[in-house]
Amino acid sequence: MIAQKDAASVLVVSSGRKAGQLFAEILPQGRFQPPLSVPSAGEARRLLVDRSFDIIAVNTPLPDEFGVQFALEAAQNRSCGVLLFVKAEMQDAVSLKVEDAGILTLPKPVNRQMVFQSVKLLLAAQQKIRALEEQTYTLQMKMEEIRLVNRAKLLLMEHLRMSEAEAHRYIEKRAMDACVKRREIAANIIKTYEN
Repeated sequence: MIAQKDAASVLVVSSGRKAGQLFAEILPQGRFQPPLSVPSAGEARRLLVDRSFDIIAVNTPLPDEFGVQFALEAAQNRSCGVLLFVKAEMQDAVSLKVEDAGILTLPKPVNRQMVFQSVKLLLAAQQKIRALEEQTYTLQMKMEEIRLVNRAKLLLMEHLRMSEAEAHRYIEKRAMDACVKRREIAANIIKTYEN
């Protein structure tokens, strides 16, 4: 699904250049933008103020901090997938700290195929999360419209002595006649009778 949309963006946070080169080599062009690399968590934080990424890869340790705290912040405050590289002997302990935040932890030294598969997995998860967020937003908007319409119906029933069915028909007909959504008609009714 990502191939049909914009190319996925990747931020690599690593004190060395090898991690950035690895991502540049394994990620297919067209599906991914060229990865952007920064050498520290501080620089990554500054960059994330103005920009967002689909994937953030953190190669620990970083020069200004280990990298776990930055990874947790990135996972909690952004809708991106986070990949954390740690020494193999530390993987289990670090993974326990970060897995509840949805961060994938990979042991170093890394297998190129495992890195690529992990990136694909994170992208698939991000797509699913975005789809669920859109559904949630749509449902919230529908619920808000229902609340507005119900409030408007109550006002019509109270002020114009309409039955609930009459108030409902009134709102529906006015919305159809004006070619607008019911929420606009309801908002106008509320504005009229609640002042």
